[in-house]
Amino acid sequence: MNEMGRCCRPTVLPGARAPLPASEIMNDFQRIAACDHHDPFAFLGSHFDVPIPGQVTIRTFQPHAREVRLLHGEAAIPMTRAEAEGLFEAVLDCDQLADPSLAPFSYRFDILYHNGANFITNDPYRFPVLLGEQDRFLFNAGRNYRLYDHLGAHPTQCHHIAGVVFRVWAPNARAVSVVGNFNGWDGRTHPLRSLGISGVWELFVPHLAAGELYKFHIRTQEGQVLIKADPFQFYGELRPGTASRVHALHTYRWNDETWLARRASEKPYNRPLSIYEVHPGSWRRDPADPERFLTFAELAESLVPYARDLGFTHIELMPVMEHPLDESWGYQVTAPYSLTSRYGTPDEFKHFVDTCHRHGLGVILDWVPAHFPKDAHSLGRFDGSSLYEHEDQRRGSHPEWGTYIYNYGRNEVSNYLIANALFWLDHYHIDGLRVDAVASMLYLDYSRRDGEWLPNPYGGRENLEAIEFLRHLNAIVYGHHPDALLIAEESTSFYGVSKPTHLGGLGFGFKWNMGWMNDILDYFAKDPLYRKFHHNNLTFSIMYAFAENFILPLSHDEVVHGKRSLLGKMPGDLWQKFANLRLLLLTMWMHPGKKLLFMGGEIGQWSEWYCKKSLDWHLLQDNPFHASLQRFVADLNRLYRERPALWEEDCSPDGFTWLDLEDRNNSIISFARFASGRRRHVVTVLNFTPQTFTAYRVGLPALCRYRLVFSSNNRLYGGSDEDVATVYQATSIPYAQGPFSAEIAIPPLAGVVLEPLDD
Repeated sequence: MNEMGRCCRPTVLPGARAPLPASEIMNDFQRIAACDHHDPFAFLGSHFDVPIPGQVTIRTFQPHAREVRLLHGEAAIPMTRAEAEGLFEAVLDCDQLADPSLAPFSYRFDILYHNGANFITNDPYRFPVLLGEQDRFLFNAGRNYRLYDHLGAHPTQCHHIAGVVFRVWAPNARAVSVVGNFNGWDGRTHPLRSLGISGVWELFVPHLAAGELYKFHIRTQEGQVLIKADPFQFYGELRPGTASRVHALHTYRWNDETWLARRASEKPYNRPLSIYEVHPGSWRRDPADPERFLTFAELAESLVPYARDLGFTHIELMPVMEHPLDESWGYQVTAPYSLTSRYGTPDEFKHFVDTCHRHGLGVILDWVPAHFPKDAHSLGRFDGSSLYEHEDQRRGSHPEWGTYIYNYGRNEVSNYLIANALFWLDHYHIDGLRVDAVASMLYLDYSRRDGEWLPNPYGGRENLEAIEFLRHLNAIVYGHHPDALLIAEESTSFYGVSKPTHLGGLGFGFKWNMGWMNDILDYFAKDPLYRKFHHNNLTFSIMYAFAENFILPLSHDEVVHGKRSLLGKMPGDLWQKFANLRLLLLTMWMHPGKKLLFMGGEIGQWSEWYCKKSLDWHLLQDNPFHASLQRFVADLNRLYRERPALWEEDCSPDGFTWLDLEDRNNSIISFARFASGRRRHVVTVLNFTPQTFTAYRVGLPALCRYRLVFSSNNRLYGGSDEDVATVYQATSIPYAQGPFSAEIAIPPLAGVVLEPLDD
């Protein structure tokens, strides 16, 4: 027999200590019964040499039990009910132990409840600390980038016993318990232990499994009790429920190896990128029950082939993380690690992503590290203190949105967010993140009046902590996923949003071109008669088009809150409205920069987007203009994807040349786009008035024959031109900025695309 056997002392778990006097026993019990103990392992569980050497004392607190028996080996030993209600205790001599050489000391409880129910369970307070010191240290240092593998609720095994380990960061709490259906939501029965200066609390609860609902019961330093959802929940209740749900992360079998391998071999900057932006709750509703959301399993069968057939390269989903209010569109996130239960299960979402990849579509998620809501069950004042947010409301509260702002300068909060970005890329195979509201993060005075904000240490308005966080975020994410898309929605002229961090930039891959979006929509809202006075709106964007890696967005924000739908913004009669919308989309697709179109724009939605209502799919049957527009978008995407001149040099001035930017009297512009090395090119001529030109001279970059390859006025799209092959011969006559020229026909409120005719 080994030394342990001779001493009759199995491994003593952390928390075991010298014999307690009766007064201290009662004090410990009172604190546990009051949900106010930071170290329940010091009192509950097994304690050797207590009360005298050679004995082991086992204690359990079962406030709902009538009787408890200790099961050890073949023995069933009645436990004594202590004076304190709900406290049961057994004292054994070492020679009573079935096999004291085994470690750890193994036993179970047979609990008989007052209602007659019987339950046999292992004691949570006999298991060791499972979170290693290195992981705790890295978290406090802000560098535990797989934090989601450690905090939260994880089904696991400890000493061959299946259960769930719960961990939560609450450094300022006096006590933390986990509550759920499994313990009647009673905070007294499963208190967690504090893991010291890390601020993390932990408890392994045997016999629990995926699917259990739970929350954390937190006693603050002031004695207040808070009931909080898990900041690391991976799934939760459907609103209005707010409980977290235990979820196993590694149950889905992926089938997208081919996609991932191809993605890793291609750089997005010189590839086509045409994004279909979708709100999954309102793209389409169940026709039999318009109040019901489609699940991601259903969207995999309908949305994925639809976006593929329209020729988009990616689907961008508005936030799919858990949020309490439908009308927030997902942008007020209460649980950043949790897929919202509105649209089905996490595995159904993985199936959706998998299906996208197998159909050649990437998936981008909107991601919201700028702020979070003040709902009582969420992150705000999580342990009674400003844990995730700044204490000072001038830094920690967003006056326009009524939300809290993350404290980016705190290591653990920065780690929480960076690990969250990696989580969606790692566990859900997401291809990229579009980071929402970056401008609100960059400036301390964003949406604040004088006196409502605090300057940085140098007296400036830049949020230095947020800037450092964004640089850290991008460096780490690209370090782990160099092929990811990281996109900033940033509406100011902040320097270097999409430039590398070593050059002083923020390190994003792309930035939304909000300036182009505002200028072009303002221009198209004008009556064509007056557009010549606003010609600069068409041409100014090229002045800065290559300062960043831009995405041109026509997003959800432009078709809500009285702004009207894209079709509704267009002037003129019905024919002119559709002609203008086709012209807008052609202008966007030909302009340098990647593309993003919000759902409904491709069918000519009349009404503004509403998050609780399906798109008006009936329009496709009501009027042929809508179906023609849908075909136009599909053909436009095909034109775009098949011609490298439209995307290989998106981020370089080498890929663009003006042919005529000064014909403001006719409201016509023309330009050429070039593939890398200027090997191939296409010419675009855009007419923003209802005037028809039968012999309009346009400058051309080469002395060759050009053929018409696309016209937005094609009869197939609702225009008036026949789909006929047209060829133009360039002459040596220079014109405008073109060294050569030709006379071509230009239809009204339309654009044409030409390319050199191969000999």
